[in-house]
Amino acid sequence: MARTLDDLDVNGKRVLVRGDLNVPMQDGAVSDATRIERLAPTIRELAEKGAKVVVMSHFGRPKGQRDETMSLRPLVGSLSAALGGRTIAFAEDCIGAKADSVVSSLNPGDIALLENLRFHPGEEANDPDFARALAALGDFYVNDAFSAAHRAHASTEGIARILYSAAGRLMQTELEALESALEAPERPVAAIVGGAKVSTKLDLLGNLLAKVDVLAIGGAMANTFLHALGTDVGASLCETEMADTAREILGRADEAGCEIALPSDAVVAREFKADALNETVPVTAVPSDMMILDVGPASANALARRLRDCRTLVWNGPLGAFEIPPFDAATNMVARIAADLTKDGSLKTVAGGGDTVAALAHAGVLDEFSYVSTAGGAFLEWLEGRTLPGVAALEDNT
Repeated sequence: MARTLDDLDVNGKRVLVRGDLNVPMQDGAVSDATRIERLAPTIRELAEKGAKVVVMSHFGRPKGQRDETMSLRPLVGSLSAALGGRTIAFAEDCIGAKADSVVSSLNPGDIALLENLRFHPGEEANDPDFARALAALGDFYVNDAFSAAHRAHASTEGIARILYSAAGRLMQTELEALESALEAPERPVAAIVGGAKVSTKLDLLGNLLAKVDVLAIGGAMANTFLHALGTDVGASLCETEMADTAREILGRADEAGCEIALPSDAVVAREFKADALNETVPVTAVPSDMMILDVGPASANALARRLRDCRTLVWNGPLGAFEIPPFDAATNMVARIAADLTKDGSLKTVAGGGDTVAALAHAGVLDEFSYVSTAGGAFLEWLEGRTLPGVAALEDNT
């Protein structure tokens, strides 16, 4: 495990904090401040301990050139608000004289925000000279951007090889949640994996097979598995060319002692639109002109019962087309059961991935799971069992 803020004596020291401020904007203003709010506790703690806090982040894809439409300056107000109105100094660059001038003017407890790291090609290239230029602005380095930890960039990987480093509170919380979910979980462990394509989640499925006791497959992915078993899924979205792969996954699951849970019934319709005429049928009786748009109630109830016997749940991907009713029913029901079990203390629930976060929010349980990761790609790569460069660099630094 990487060092944490508890291992740093930061009073009077310059602390470079890598956050992820790549937030959605609308009309020049932040439209979703979740990432800013999640970064705030680390910044606040460091400032209260007397550090000179220097925040750095990427924003958008300026491709190594200065692009004023991707400046971090418009985020100063939102960052200040998340920190209770604290003054935030802004540096017009992230290295060189402009950055050095702002950082040099900081007093203990002050906070500065550097300009977009990706205005320099050295950031994404993980250029050693650029990493050294960043490191020159700090005495310590704190990575609190798990969502960018799957990228070996200068500010996520290179700098951790230079400065004494630690994980910020958000990074620490994320790593602890993930470790407790798959590395050292309470068993039995269940995983729910949904989404459109088996082909995009092969590594994820392969990694989970060896780590969980039951793997429930939903979404259009389930159609491919049903097809592979000889079931006619009608007009449903289905990767027929992945049938052999699906059968191979089922065989590997059997060898690993992992139970694969596929739907036994489905909600079908001829149109993919809100409140379309629909019916519930056994998966063995899907009409040829209809498509599966959600797991049926019998399957959802069976999965909910299965979760009551489990101690840990990892969730990535909705069970159906949750964006439009009534095809959100199974995802909503299972999410609420999982949330109730979490509140009872009988189930640890860790979820992540863009659609998953949206689905849990839609079900009204986003704040009721043990941990919901907003890290996107980094969360998925961790589920796939990959080494994340930003995390490895912190662990190697200890």
